[in-house]
Amino acid sequence: MRVILQRVSSASVNIDQKKTAQIAHGLLILLGVETGDELDDIDWLIGKITKMRIFDDPQGKMNLSLLDSGGAALVVSQFTLHASTKKGNRPSFIKAARPEEAQALYQKFCDTLSKKLPEPVETGSFGASMEVSLVNNGPVTISMDSRQRE
Repeated sequence: MRVILQRVSSASVNIDQKKTAQIAHGLLILLGVETGDELDDIDWLIGKITKMRIFDDPQGKMNLSLLDSGGAALVVSQFTLHASTKKGNRPSFIKAARPEEAQALYQKFCDTLSKKLPEPVETGSFGASMEVSLVNNGPVTISMDSRQRE
């Protein structure tokens, strides 16, 4: 699994010009599921995401986690995170999990994250064409891959 974390002042999802999800202070999480990903990948990522100290403390230093800061989370499925650009000019998405596998793991990721946070997790709509808006705070943008674990 791959994620892009963006620390945001606000973020939202529109589908068919209708706002379907939004958060204020917190994280926009773009989630890509790869063939072969498992529950262990979810557990590792959520442990990192909820405890990573990327929010400012009162002195302006990044010392607070999502849990410490009381931030919200918006999770959007993003199979294009597994694009391979090795050959030619058209990306290949062969590493991305098939939709039925990816959707189940995406939902499990969202459910598991919801249990760790005080507020419900907002989500995009799996497989939908979405417009994602955000105000990146910092900017702080971090990528993680559960297979690399670095």
